[in-house]
Amino acid sequence: MELSIITVTWNSEKKIIEQMRSVVGACKNVGNVSAIGGPAFGWEYEQIVVDNNSSDATVALIKKNFPNVKLIENRENAGFGAANNQGVKISQGESILFLNPDTRLTSGSLFKMLSWMREKKYVGIASCKLVDAEGKFNWEAGPRRFPLVWEQVVTLLKLPHLFPNIINKYSANFDYLKPGAQEVDSVRGSFFCIRREVLQKLSGLDERYFFWFEEVDYCRQAKSAGFKVFYNG
Repeated sequence: MELSIITVTWNSEKKIIEQMRSVVGACKNVGNVSAIGGPAFGWEYEQIVVDNNSSDATVALIKKNFPNVKLIENRENAGFGAANNQGVKISQGESILFLNPDTRLTSGSLFKMLSWMREKKYVGIASCKLVDAEGKFNWEAGPRRFPLVWEQVVTLLKLPHLFPNIINKYSANFDYLKPGAQEVDSVRGSFFCIRREVLQKLSGLDERYFFWFEEVDYCRQAKSAGFKVFYNG
């Protein structure tokens, strides 16, 4: 199987169905055996949702609208890293995409991303250009450089939850207007595409990060292991 899309939900009833529908359109030409009867070009994909004990209608809506999707229902909030690792354990794709429930994908976009990653064997982790509802580049979801020591301390103390702009200065130094791919230190977890060989070499996300910073740490590990991280705009 070519691709596994893993989404962690928690009280996501207002956004998850639209996200899942966008995934179907984004995988156009990739193919889904269970959904349309056979893969296109021999490619297959799967959607996996790990719900962190939602108290709203998230799970019910998924079961109603996407009954064939793999769904894990946690009895407690396991955190972002741990829940994604649960999804990885049951996934079959050669590439794994961690995708936030509030992210929307454009038609055919995942086919383009996978085609590019197939050609660029040196890319271990990749993300794409993320825009807001008005189509403008979303700086908050852009690549970041690795933080300095004081920035790490601030993050460990969870101060960004109280002061969201405190570590904004460590946004990556890259040209978001430049088309094509650029190597960066780290990409955001809202769209985080990773080769299975990276996961096999490094194991899963660090579950000590409940919800914040796990993708930065993972990109650091991947680079240390010889893999490259790319932003493809």
